[in-house]
Amino acid sequence: MEKVAYAGPHQGLIGWLASHKIEYELHEHALSFTARETAHAEGVDPATFAKVVCVTTHDGRRAMFVLEATDHLDLRKARHVLGVDDVRLMTEEDLGHLAPGCDVGAIPAVGDLFGLPLYADHAIRDDPEISFNAGTHHHAVRVDRPAWEAAAAVVYADLAEDWDRGPAWIRS
Repeated sequence: MEKVAYAGPHQGLIGWLASHKIEYELHEHALSFTARETAHAEGVDPATFAKVVCVTTHDGRRAMFVLEATDHLDLRKARHVLGVDDVRLMTEEDLGHLAPGCDVGAIPAVGDLFGLPLYADHAIRDDPEISFNAGTHHHAVRVDRPAWEAAAAVVYADLAEDWDRGPAWIRS
């Protein structure tokens, strides 16, 4: 059987981590496409795996949002944070142009690498370490959350959809 060679992690990310003196663990894992799948492949709680959602506004501004793997971005909240009336998720084509050295859907949680402001949901603050994609569907990094937060100039906001986890019959 022929061994398949995978592209390595995004070299800009590795350089950024080194330049900011952030210690990291780089992990190679089985092919995964969603943040939850990647958290599972990494053997970490999905609440400590950060997923990246990139958006664009009607006036051409772009931003990166970071949420727990189990959450979804509330576009209404994203509009409020950005102070705009309209926001949409970037398309796969947009993401390919934004981050040419990354697999679509595996963009690292570092806005500086792509010239984007970085916003994170308040829930990200709950853990001392976080993991996120390292630019491929086969690599992730685990970092000290406060070190990443300071170096990446993270702005925290309420971003995740609010949803009631109780049974449907008791929801109002």
